[in-house]
Amino acid sequence: MKSEEIKIREVVLSNEFFNYYNGLNVKVQDKYIYALQLIETLKVVSEKFIKKIQNTEFYEVRVSVSTNEYRTMFIAVDNPNFMEATKVILLNSFLKKDNKQYKKEITKARAILAKEELL
Repeated sequence: MKSEEIKIREVVLSNEFFNYYNGLNVKVQDKYIYALQLIETLKVVSEKFIKKIQNTEFYEVRVSVSTNEYRTMFIAVDNPNFMEATKVILLNSFLKKDNKQYKKEITKARAILAKEELL
């Protein structure tokens, strides 16, 4: 991160995200680092990297490497609107295969929040 960039948002990592991240190859990890720096330093982040999951309280970090689409569910802690939040928690991650997968991943994200009492 450039020294003149000021963090406007804290990013908290769940154990599930941390374990997933550590299992990724370096190229994907680098792309995640870039996306997380955007989250920390920009009020408005492009939908290329952050997208609201419709009809839920969750957002997703979107990382694309080659033809693979990596996703990480997260929640804005202190404001329901990501742009106004000063803290977010990264929950579960997955390699996107299809849209049907989201229902299962949303359930998993809610379970992580309940289990780890991260809020």
